[in-house]
Amino acid sequence: MADVGRRGRRAYIGSFTAAGGHGITTASVAEGSGALTVLSAVNDLPDPAYLALSPGGDTLYAVSETAEGTVAAYRVTGETPELMRAPVPVGGSGPVHLSLFAGHLLTANYGSGSVTAVPVRADGTLADGPSTVLQHSGSGPHTPRQQGPHAHQVQPDPTGRWAVSVDLGADSVRVCTLTDGTLVVHREIALRPGSGPRHLAFHPKGRYAYVLNELTPTVTVCHWDADDGTLKPLTEVPVLPGAPAGDAYPSGIVTSPDGRFVWTATRGEDVLSTFAVEGEELRLVGTVTCAGHWPRAITEAGGVLYVANERSADVSWFALDPDRGLPRYEGSIEVAAASCVVIGAA
Repeated sequence: MADVGRRGRRAYIGSFTAAGGHGITTASVAEGSGALTVLSAVNDLPDPAYLALSPGGDTLYAVSETAEGTVAAYRVTGETPELMRAPVPVGGSGPVHLSLFAGHLLTANYGSGSVTAVPVRADGTLADGPSTVLQHSGSGPHTPRQQGPHAHQVQPDPTGRWAVSVDLGADSVRVCTLTDGTLVVHREIALRPGSGPRHLAFHPKGRYAYVLNELTPTVTVCHWDADDGTLKPLTEVPVLPGAPAGDAYPSGIVTSPDGRFVWTATRGEDVLSTFAVEGEELRLVGTVTCAGHWPRAITEAGGVLYVANERSADVSWFALDPDRGLPRYEGSIEVAAASCVVIGAA
């Protein structure tokens, strides 16, 4: 491990402990280049598959993607993440994503096909358990992946008024409200049967949402109306320039802060795709290798794209061309069974 030195920006990397990962790895982020240097790791939560930082950046939240399903809060004001209290149950199995919304921590529970809200206390710690568990329903034509609901992501919309959950098993997106600690479905939007929606990214101006489909390698472009919580599918765009050579399972999607580009990662093909945003359309600019194997998640920060390559045991970073948006490989660090990357402030 490297010396911590003067504190600057930090990256927090989740990994699958069941596959040899070290839990939550902390890395420094070099000013300017965005290069990562591993500092430390803590292994006190099984399979911390997804992480999220509090708005102030002083608390890190992690889901434990296990059958019993828990979530934990870490204080990250020091040099190493410090578990603030024992993990608490989410009332669902296999949580794979989490986000903060209206004073609660939301989790998308893939195994049980549900979404959970756990109250967040004023000091950033979590309540003893969920205030609500919203059970999804539905199925799709792709067996065995769609025999029942599989919530894969939940996040607030850009206005902070709505919570939006993406369900791979039910081929749908649910728009929800959270009132008095209870999640209520406002509207459910059906997507193409068998598409297997995995993750959704909003355009920074809030007019569009891009749904990445795992079971067919495409992005569904949708119009988002925050006034009445309506998501309307418009077009569906392939993430690859031709038919996949083998397995192709899209995993992550992000938009650029200026709204000009969208990036996706696809496992199996092991590529990053760059799209130019052209009104209601996405135009595929090109693809580049992810510099590893099985890119599970991507994130953008400061003009740098970070990729968690699960099966090649590394996290890679790419500089982004300001004109065309294409990623250029810059470097990697070793992180076994990497699952996600979040970048904090200095």
